[in-house]
Amino acid sequence: MPAHFDKLGIAFQYPDNWSLDEQDALAGKSSVTVCSPGGAFWSVSRHPRNADPLQLAKAAVEAVEDDYHEVEVDEARETMAEHVMVGFDMQFFYLDLLNTAQVRCIQTDSATYSVFCQAEDREFDRIEAVFRAMTISFLHGLGPASGP
Repeated sequence: MPAHFDKLGIAFQYPDNWSLDEQDALAGKSSVTVCSPGGAFWSVSRHPRNADPLQLAKAAVEAVEDDYHEVEVDEARETMAEHVMVGFDMQFFYLDLLNTAQVRCIQTDSATYSVFCQAEDREFDRIEAVFRAMTISFLHGLGPASGP
């Protein structure tokens, strides 16, 4: 049975064996992260309605580039649960392991949201469908998309 998060204007389902990290929420940010037993993580943040989705995604890429050198970045645009999301796919090495990260952003009538996930490549391949399912469960709770 999946676990359910519903606070801060953010709602989604996640695997019940993943750990929920609400430290950002407790610090006053509208953000929550869940972590897999293997170290992968998925995070969603709520931003003001007028925040530009593509600029939020670019900021996430810049943050990754600040932490890791030689990040390979590809722009992405995809539709999930009838919502168009913009963002980037990234690959980089950390501790001699190839890692994959994705950021996707969406603007709705009430807020702009960013979804970020990251895992070592072998784990990413195993749980990419889980990341997608969490994102879709989050998107199902949103109103109609009005963004790009």
